[in-house]
Amino acid sequence: MAHLFMSRDRNSLGESKRRMGIIAIQSSITTDLQSPFGELDNDLSDSQLRETAYEIFVAACRSSGAGRPLTYIPQSEKNNINNERSPSFNSSNSSSSSLQRSLTSTAASKVKKALGMKSMNSPVKETSPSLRYKKAVTVGELMRIQMRVSESTDSRIRRALLRISAGQLGKRIESMVLPLELLQQFKPSEFLDQHEYNAWQMRNLKVLEAGILLHPHLPLDKSDTAPQRLRQIIKEAMARPLETGKNSESMQILRTAVMSLSSRSFSGTMSDTCHWADGFPLNLRLYQMLLEACFDVNEETLVIEEVDEVLELIKKTWVILGINQMFHNLCFSWVLFFRFISTGQVDSDLLFAVDNQLAEVAKDAKTTKDPVYSKILSSTLSSILGWAEKRLLAYHDTFQYDNISSMETVVSLGVSAAKILVEDISHEYRRKKREEVDVARNRIDTYIRSSIRTAFAQRMEKADSSRRALRNQANPFPLLAVLANDISELATNEKEVFSPILKRWHPLAAGVAVATLHTCYGNELKQFISGIAELTPDAIQILRAADKLEKDLVQIAVEDSVDSEDGGKAIIREMSPYEAETAISNLVKVWIRARVDILKEWVDRNLQQEAWSPRANKENFAPSVVEVLRIIDETLDAFFQLPIMMHPALLPDLMAGLDKCLLHYISKTKSGCGSRNAFLPTMPALTRCNMGSKFGWKKKEKLQVSQRKKSQVGTVNGDNPFGIPQLCVRINTLQHIRTELEVLERRLITYLRNAESATADDIVNGSGKKFELCPAACVEGVQQLSEAVAYKVIFHDLSHVLWDGLYVGEPASTRIEPMLKELEQKLEMIAETVHSRVRTRVITDIMKASFDGFLLVLLAGGPHRSFAKQDSQLIEEDFTLLKDLYWSNGDGLPDDLIDKCSKTVREVLPLFRTDTDSLIDRFRHVTLETYGPSAKSRLPLPATSGHWSPIEPNTLLRVLCYRNDETATKFLKKTYNLPKKL
Repeated sequence: MAHLFMSRDRNSLGESKRRMGIIAIQSSITTDLQSPFGELDNDLSDSQLRETAYEIFVAACRSSGAGRPLTYIPQSEKNNINNERSPSFNSSNSSSSSLQRSLTSTAASKVKKALGMKSMNSPVKETSPSLRYKKAVTVGELMRIQMRVSESTDSRIRRALLRISAGQLGKRIESMVLPLELLQQFKPSEFLDQHEYNAWQMRNLKVLEAGILLHPHLPLDKSDTAPQRLRQIIKEAMARPLETGKNSESMQILRTAVMSLSSRSFSGTMSDTCHWADGFPLNLRLYQMLLEACFDVNEETLVIEEVDEVLELIKKTWVILGINQMFHNLCFSWVLFFRFISTGQVDSDLLFAVDNQLAEVAKDAKTTKDPVYSKILSSTLSSILGWAEKRLLAYHDTFQYDNISSMETVVSLGVSAAKILVEDISHEYRRKKREEVDVARNRIDTYIRSSIRTAFAQRMEKADSSRRALRNQANPFPLLAVLANDISELATNEKEVFSPILKRWHPLAAGVAVATLHTCYGNELKQFISGIAELTPDAIQILRAADKLEKDLVQIAVEDSVDSEDGGKAIIREMSPYEAETAISNLVKVWIRARVDILKEWVDRNLQQEAWSPRANKENFAPSVVEVLRIIDETLDAFFQLPIMMHPALLPDLMAGLDKCLLHYISKTKSGCGSRNAFLPTMPALTRCNMGSKFGWKKKEKLQVSQRKKSQVGTVNGDNPFGIPQLCVRINTLQHIRTELEVLERRLITYLRNAESATADDIVNGSGKKFELCPAACVEGVQQLSEAVAYKVIFHDLSHVLWDGLYVGEPASTRIEPMLKELEQKLEMIAETVHSRVRTRVITDIMKASFDGFLLVLLAGGPHRSFAKQDSQLIEEDFTLLKDLYWSNGDGLPDDLIDKCSKTVREVLPLFRTDTDSLIDRFRHVTLETYGPSAKSRLPLPATSGHWSPIEPNTLLRVLCYRNDETATKFLKKTYNLPKKL
């Protein structure tokens, strides 16, 4: 045991640990800590185990005198010894057992010194020795008192041992089964009553059951009948006390069964040593009872000064209990720890002693491969580690200023237990390179992060409670801003109070703490940011507080890692930046998306209800566009009211969103309104002129068709969203958007000039500061709608007087006047409805459409139309009337514009006054030029291009088709065999 008494160097913990006062690490007292040695699986109580352990102790000490006889000292003699209390006692009993050693030594305990515990000379404990010395003057007597054994019981045990030794002279105690021998030494008369005797007998039988049947040194052989016989005897004894006389049959059976089972050895031969109390965990539970005698019976937290002598005697039981130095060190560690726990965790000396004792356990763990020891070691250390980690995983709650000095011991205890468990027991660890795993650092890292998270959660709850208490006050401080201040204080406290202690095992203790705090607050900050729809003053306040907190935490991490290998880069990398500006930017983008989405939903909803009625307002544009533009204006104003410093940088995002949203409105405004080709009639197939066709057309039928068409036009243009008045409103709406966009863009420049963070370049540079898509879309939309209005008017609304009426039958009687009359009415209505800035364009498009319609009637009007050469004059007159309608005596469209748009008609009309032979020759010539030499043998039928021209074959062919002339009819019949009717 020499190494047990060696002083352990603990200078790093500081001398103050040896002088710590009584502190409370935990307010509640934990007394239900489970034994790591396991359960005995029978109902032996602690007091019964203690009495058995005392019997073993006395027997072992009395039989270890190297052949000296066991002597019994009557109680009267012991009383005389107690009364004398003289130094001469020791010399007068020099030949007696070690149990009778005098308690006169005043030397400091080597064990207590090795454990780092205070000596009895401490003024706090100075009254305790005298109280004990009045009761015990020998080590044996002290042990009896410490184990709470009565004098009568002690006397009975000693008498029994004398009788046993007399009957088995020279036989060592380890060669006996003590409970078996004791059962034969007493009769019921030697006890106070039969009940006491029965309890005593049953205890010894239960001990035999536990040591030989339940927890044998060697596993039981299933073929052996002895275990069954022993069980039967114990069972019968429970109903009726066992007859223990020497000649008792039941006793003989019991002895035979017990001795055959206890004398077994691993080699298969009968052993000289009886194995009845050295099976696990019975032996450890008994040994635990002996070691608990090291604590003062009157003051439970105090290790007696005579612990050296007591442990020396307890060691004599090792041969019976199968204990060695390793198991002693482990069991003593647990006893010290359990005593600290069971006495309310108030004496830090005990905890300090456990930590020192674990140093011996660590040495043992490195040198043994005993699986039983490893199992018990793992269980014991797991219990100790579990207790320590329960406190260290939330050390902010466990340790305060009044008990912070004990924290280092608890940390050391937890780290020591963890290192033994991982380094000396874990097979996985052994497979790795040990230098790759720093157990202490990993555990401390876990403790820091866990406790920091717990403390953070508590601070957050506290901040929330404060916020709720102040919620009725004007402008209460935002929760996360309050929390940021609290976390900054927590980080400072961590750096000053806890990190200096933890730095012994983890060089970056403060850095780990602040990195964890940084992450915890960052998670809350992210959640807060993701949960708000728009940027508010509270959000700004929170982000600024977060920015300050981040700077404080990073500063602590940098200072803590100055001397580290990587300069703290790993810790800094762990602290993902909050990026307050990015957070603000993202919030603004969320705000932008929300506003744009709301606007788009409003656009869709109101477009469905929009009637495009010209009667809705004086300006003749859609009421919905007023609301759309108002919302856009309000959105821009709200954007520049946001309390941020990055308006110029984020404005392009807003403008892009508004631009797309407004573009959606523009697209919906012009969609479904038709186009030029949608209103053009289908060209009939080519026929040659039917000479009698113009006489077969009845004027009455023409009138009926005309009336029917008029009624249809009126219906179509009423409340139809695609009627001419409604299309004009759509045009006006697009024009209004163009005008207002210019106003908005000028207002944006003013906003930017007033923004704090705007630079001159932001104002001058127009990129991202304008509506990029909508202006062009408006121009394109006006063009599309204007053309749709024109062709709808000419080919749809006026179809009955143009396509169905003009020149049908006799040209002289179906001239253009009816069409001009209705067209003039349409033009007046359109001029009154459409905006002045686009009026000329719309009228011009109608003029172009009417010119196209005029030519289409002449060149593709179908078999009901035919023209003689002399009809050319009236056709030209009608076209002049049509042009004059747009000129309107100088009040309409300009001459040059009319001339430009009428060029094609003016070029084609001379063909109608050209003689037929000349037309045929020109047609041949142009066709040959177009199709080449292959056309000489047979003239091909030219395709219809729709682009009329006096030099285009199809145009010439169509003039011939509608020429009311025999020559033309013969040519067409011969050349193309064209029919006279469809």
